[in-house]
Amino acid sequence: MEQEQRVREPENIVWQTRTHEETAFERRLADAMERAFVEGVTELDMLVDYLNGAGVRDEENRAWTTETFRAVMARLGA
Repeated sequence: MEQEQRVREPENIVWQTRTHEETAFERRLADAMERAFVEGVTELDMLVDYLNGAGVRDEENRAWTTETFRAVMARLGA
């Protein structure tokens, strides 16, 4: 097989690309989520409780619910 046939064009996977630099909110949320995972949080309801307990609010400065967390994750992952 010739070299040209073995080399493929690189593929950008959606989660590897960003449409903008992360915001302060996104950084705070990501940092808090990372701390939660390090502390052993593995379930969504536990994560929401962790975020609320740590004082990490949503973009409207409201406490998290599982529904609002899912909505933000869907938007940020789009």
